Parts: sequence; structure tokens; C-alpha cells
Amino acid sequence: MFNSFGKKPTGERLSRIQQSPNYRDGKFQNRQHTPQIATDKSMIRLLYEFLFQKVKDIKPATPLPFVRTDLKQLPAAAELLIWIGHSSLYIQTNGKKIMVDPVLLSASPVSFMNKPFEATNGYVPADIPDLDYLILTHDHWDHLDYQTVRALKDRIKQVVCPLGVGAHLEHWGFDPARIAELDWHDQLALDGGIRLTALPARHFSGRGLNGNKTLWTAYMLQSRSGNIFICGDTGYDTHFQEIKQQFGTIDFAIMENGQYHEDWAYIHMLPTDLEKAIKELAPKKVMTVHHSKFALGRHAWYEPLDNIARIAAENGFPLITPQMGEVVSLDDPQQTFSPWWKPR
Repeated sequence: MFNSFGKKPTGERLSRIQQSPNYRDGKFQNRQHTPQIATDKSMIRLLYEFLFQKVKDIKPATPLPFVRTDLKQLPAAAELLIWIGHSSLYIQTNGKKIMVDPVLLSASPVSFMNKPFEATNGYVPADIPDLDYLILTHDHWDHLDYQTVRALKDRIKQVVCPLGVGAHLEHWGFDPARIAELDWHDQLALDGGIRLTALPARHFSGRGLNGNKTLWTAYMLQSRSGNIFICGDTGYDTHFQEIKQQFGTIDFAIMENGQYHEDWAYIHMLPTDLEKAIKELAPKKVMTVHHSKFALGRHAWYEPLDNIARIAAENGFPLITPQMGEVVSLDDPQQTFSPWWKPR
């Protein structure tokens, strides 16, 4: 179990971190003051509420639908995306196979915590094809699953992650030559003509008590399917306006939606924040993740989807709502999806 906590950056990795403009006073910093707790509640009260406060429909009463697509049989040249659940994504573009934040087995250091909703763990590592790239947004347990990445380790050509996260991976047996660590605004040319840019997010990091020793990030993935924005975990900030200004057209935005609460409004977007962010990005297509697999927030499991469906209808957002495991064609603007979370 303790091995899953990873390792703090040292040596040359730490030296590079210390040169980052985003690293001050011994830790990574958000661009604006960002308390993890946005209210005046104590940590003891927050922990008590998380563990014992009753929330109506925090978990589904029946198994959620999951489309069991055979990932290994997909056409290699197809431009597609599949939401695996929570923030885990499988992407094929420019002939390359990519996974983002794969959490297939566990979102915590112990098996009895943060269990996935029934039927939402539709894939195990053996179901995943050999990967050209593993992309990680940060090192939290619900985005970096030790068991999953260890099982996939020898079938990943290269890992791209924020500064410092490579220390965990190297500790877990990854060849450091296959790890690319990025700071905000760093760009990386991937095989097949893909360009990946690490971008600011407003969040925090850590797998233990001593946090923010590694960076957290969003990404812009530029490929044959256009500009694909992966927002990662983030609170609202001016970075959405700046990303729009930098890249112009956003063809597809994948936005955090869920596990929010007023207590942590600086580090996760509330529904009103999500609405503002989408307006500022003005994407041609938008979908949301970070919901429907774990009960990490204090809201009904379906509330994030109800909220974004309402917000999209009111604002004319080009929202898509694929089921977990359902193929999203990146080159088919006419593809439609059902409100699968209804009726309840």
C-alpha cells in the first residue's frame, strides 16, 4: 500500500522544479491565492461531513449504463474519444492511441474507500490497447491510479505529466527516458504530428500530507481533429479567457463537472463557474467529466449532468453526453447522444 504514495521529487528533477516560475516557498503555487477550503469550516468538521453527512442520491440506486466497446478492435485510423468514467479518457487521433488519467481499479490507497459506483468499472488494464501516450493532469488518487499505471507500464511508449509527477512513476518502475515532464506553457511535439501544450489550472496536488510538491495542469491537444482542450481539475480563474485568446478556435472542450462544493469553490468549479468557463472558451463541442463514478462531492450523483444539460439548453452550448464506454466520433459533428442518466 505505501508504495502507491509514490515519491517526492529529488535530484535533477527537483532542480528543474526549483527553476519554475510556478514554484515558490518550497511548493507549487496557483497564480492567484487559492485556499483549499473556501469557507471558515475546520478540517475536523469537513472530514465529519464528508464521512457522515447524508446526501440524497449520492450514489445510484441501480447500476449505471456502461457501453462495453472493445478498444482493441477499433479501426486504427479512426478519430475518436471514449469516456471511461470519472476523468479517464481513451483517445485515438492521428493514428496514435492515448489515455488520459486512467483510473480503472482504485481511487484511493485503500480498497474500501472511494469505491466506484456499481457497473462503472467496465474496463481493466488488460482491456486497454498498447498505448503511444499516457497523459496525466496531476497526481491525485482519482487521476493517477497506482494499480492501473503499474499494470500498463510495459505497454506505454511515453508518459507526459506535470513537473514532479515523474518521481512517482520512476519510483514505480517507469524508465525515466520515457517520461516527459511539462511546466505550464511548455509544448511537446508528439509522434504523428500531434502537439501537446501544458496549460494553467487552479488546483493542488499530493498523495499524502505534504502537498503541492508536484504540478497540476490542463492541456491543449492539437491534432487532425483540431484543438482539443482537456481542462483537468480546476477552479474558475482567468486562464480560460487566456487559453481562448492563445488558441482561438476550441474544437472540443472536455470540462470538469462534479465533485464540487462551496467548501472547495476555489479548486473545483461550481455549476455557475462551469457556465462562465464554457462561455469564455466558446468550444464547437463540449462534454463534461469528473462525475458518475465516485461519490467525492456532497451532491446527488446525477446533479452535475442535470446542471450542465440545463445550462447548455439555456445558453445554446453544443453539449454532448456520451455514456461511459460509448464511442465519440471526433470527425462527426452530427453524432447525437441520449440523456442516459434519466429517468431515475
